[in-house]
Amino acid sequence: MSYLDNILFAILLIVGFGFFATSVKKIIRNINLGVDINRKDNSKARWKNMAMIALGQSKMVKRPVAGVLHIVVYLGFIIINIELLEIIIDGLFGTHRVFAFLGTAYDVLIGSFEILALLVLVAVSVFWIRRNIVRLKRFVNPDLNGFPKSDANYILYFEMVLMTLFLLMNASDLHLQNVPGGFSHFHKAGSFPVSQFIAPIFNGMSNELVMLLTEVFWWLHIAGILVFMNYLYFSKHLHILLAFPNTYFADLEPKGKFDNLESVTKEVKLMMDPNADPFAAAPADENAVPSKFGASDVQDLNWVQLLNAYTCTECGRCTSSCPANQTGKKLSPRKIMMDTRDRLQEVGKNIDANKGLFVPDNKTLLNDYITPEELWACTSCNACVEECPVNISPLSIIMDMRRYLVMEQSAAPMSLNAMMTNIENNGAPWQYNQQDRLNWKNEN
Repeated sequence: MSYLDNILFAILLIVGFGFFATSVKKIIRNINLGVDINRKDNSKARWKNMAMIALGQSKMVKRPVAGVLHIVVYLGFIIINIELLEIIIDGLFGTHRVFAFLGTAYDVLIGSFEILALLVLVAVSVFWIRRNIVRLKRFVNPDLNGFPKSDANYILYFEMVLMTLFLLMNASDLHLQNVPGGFSHFHKAGSFPVSQFIAPIFNGMSNELVMLLTEVFWWLHIAGILVFMNYLYFSKHLHILLAFPNTYFADLEPKGKFDNLESVTKEVKLMMDPNADPFAAAPADENAVPSKFGASDVQDLNWVQLLNAYTCTECGRCTSSCPANQTGKKLSPRKIMMDTRDRLQEVGKNIDANKGLFVPDNKTLLNDYITPEELWACTSCNACVEECPVNISPLSIIMDMRRYLVMEQSAAPMSLNAMMTNIENNGAPWQYNQQDRLNWKNEN
């Protein structure tokens, strides 16, 4: 490569990583719009979660076909991109396969990269067939209409193109390495178990043309990686990066255990203590705005829930295992997460457009994105939480929004209002006076 090529490559890297850094800052800013919550306890269990679930893919393999294929793509993405370091060094300094001095170790690395690239091509092709030809039910739900469906295919095409360019780059490089007497700077380096079968397509071409094609494949490969990296911000594939913090900060409490609102707990304790100061619960600042019960918009959710929204893979395992969805009700846990992310993105754009301040837009997550009908369809069975391969909890968002409906708007369904009235008046969910509870035993 010439000095001009080195400079152009440096500019490409700066632009690519610069845009990526800007996107990361926006994501962090948006997640921090959520209510603060402490998830720094029990670091040992959290590291174990991250190692087993994000790194080890332990929940993915519960569905073996998709799980094994995903592991192949995941390993391919992680391991093959190790070569990115060599590409960057070669691009900046004009070297050729700078790590070739590793000898046998280098041969093993390049050989494993090639085998993985081939396996990734196979796995991605199977994923494409499952989505577009077999059309598995969880991939054709209405909540995936429009961009979500296209996005899934775009990523598959990206991966196909990147792996193909990688193999073509190696095949043309191998052809030039084998030119009798040597050619230019292409010295023998690496082992090519896959591209050795592709290299013959360059036979009969002039060495200059093959070198030009090698450079084209090389430039397209690195440019494709940078474009892919920056596309992640707009895509469900952010989980490639966010699965790790998401599993680390996941709730460690047993499933089915719900948190109590501190303000309500304090009020109840005061009511039950005859010696309590009735003014003890009053805010120190008379002008302070009372905290909202539950959540009606993304700013009312905690930051872990917002991280969950960005991490959602849209795989649909949650929705396919949801009993409410299976019986035809409107609820889709996947849609809950997608709607939360879409609203969060909308709020973020509002902040960007107004110099760092959010200007009320007369829209909320509740009603404008998620309807009460969806929320009340949930049985709170935790099936969606159990199935999620990256420990997302749609249920926590559903319960917080239900709290808002009940405690702020008194908008619970009639059956639920009747039950709460009975508990208040009779100490039980049934419409019987406490003194009549044992009448059933006299019926015989």
